[in-house]
Amino acid sequence: MVYYHCFSDKHILCKNYIYHYNPPLGSITLASDGKSLTGLWLDGQKYFPYKLISESIETELPIFTQAIKWLDTYFGGKVPNFTPPISIQTTPFRKAVYDILLTIPYGQTMTYGEIANIIAKQNGVERMSSQAVGGAVGHNPVSIIIPCHRVVGADGSLTGYAGGLDRKIELLKLEKAI
Repeated sequence: MVYYHCFSDKHILCKNYIYHYNPPLGSITLASDGKSLTGLWLDGQKYFPYKLISESIETELPIFTQAIKWLDTYFGGKVPNFTPPISIQTTPFRKAVYDILLTIPYGQTMTYGEIANIIAKQNGVERMSSQAVGGAVGHNPVSIIIPCHRVVGADGSLTGYAGGLDRKIELLKLEKAI
């Protein structure tokens, strides 16, 4: 289950914990509030939260065990049959984007425009900006588990990925999506 803490411009401070995991793709940093996963970043990716990481306590937690079980299953080429508890602070718009990302099946992709159209329909408006969707996708704080790597350009091209295009390609190859 994914819990979102929505905010506009006010950031809520809480105790943060981190753990490092080393899959074949390169080092990953996981973050938690002690109960849920609050972040999962490919080390060095765009928007990597260096300050958060430097202010966190590195430790083992049950949530990290669950997340690593999910990642081991995923990197083992299988579809994980559960999602570890996730709790992220975000805006209502980004929440809507992340909810849609979670519906993209393993091994399949969706375009930024398709996501924009879904959000427009949900909000009863004619159009939604694909670029705004791209911004939300690019700032996804729980990479891989919230599968932002499954989002492609309008023509199916592999565009943008905060973790790097080479890593996006590897993730999609692992899923046999390309």
